[in-house]
Amino acid sequence: MKLNTFLITPVALIGSAVAGHGEIYLTVAQAQQAIFPGKTCTAAPMTLTPEQRKAIEAACKVRVRQAEVQAWKVAGGGWFIVDEVIGKHEFITWACGIRADGSVQGIEIMEYRETYGGEVRNPKWRAQFTGKTVASPIKLDSDIQNISGATLSSNHITEGVRRLLATSHVALR
Repeated sequence: MKLNTFLITPVALIGSAVAGHGEIYLTVAQAQQAIFPGKTCTAAPMTLTPEQRKAIEAACKVRVRQAEVQAWKVAGGGWFIVDEVIGKHEFITWACGIRADGSVQGIEIMEYRETYGGEVRNPKWRAQFTGKTVASPIKLDSDIQNISGATLSSNHITEGVRRLLATSHVALR
């Protein structure tokens, strides 16, 4: 009986340490200013209709998990959207700025909860998305470079950008 207590305690401590990993890098307001410096953003949340979800999925080949879109309209044109994608096991909260012409202004990682793969915060990697449109391939090892050791996070952020550009094209005009 005593042996089990000694074995369970370290496992429980390791498990709680891993589950508690996570870093908040930016608030919504900070991410808005990082992507659209000096611009005012007005909350404009929306709920996608079933038809919009199907149209988005058909356009980007990525499943739309949630009908709710956390969107802000940017003064002077454009959209700021906060989204979540799964990394390997945990969600990554990120933001995408979309210009009035439908191209990506920039992306920011707001909260990263995984133990590994945080390299997706690298500004050079994120800069690959700037200027992409709904007509761009936006695929790893095509027009977006993969990050070794962060493949799942890289892939899911890439899919997220493709999905949000399709969302903008279908529902945020």
